[in-house]
Amino acid sequence: MATAERFGHRQHLRLTWLAVRRYGTTAAVDLVSDGIQRTARYAGAPHTYNAAVSQAWVELVGHHAGRSGTTDFDAFADQHPVLLDKKLLARFYRSSMLAGDLARTGWVEPDLAPFPWQQAGG
Repeated sequence: MATAERFGHRQHLRLTWLAVRRYGTTAAVDLVSDGIQRTARYAGAPHTYNAAVSQAWVELVGHHAGRSGTTDFDAFADQHPVLLDKKLLARFYRSSMLAGDLARTGWVEPDLAPFPWQQAGG
């Protein structure tokens, strides 16, 4: 049986990467977000789900996957070690922004820095 210790950040990234590769980033946003939301409800902690965080991570993985030619997750992770940083979203968002009701229920634009694909030439 999987535990929180066995299903950590890297495993979440791998599932997200698989969803992005199979369905594309746009569809993966819905698929991954729905899965996380259902899991949070099942665990009795629906308040832990955050729509903006889920979408941001899928978009980040999708952005990097689009620039990677590898079909191996470990090679992908080695090519993009920034994604292994669980605190990566802090480069783009203030914690108060992500803790707000808008982020919990829907998309909010980064308030500290644009995502790589939002930058000129990115």
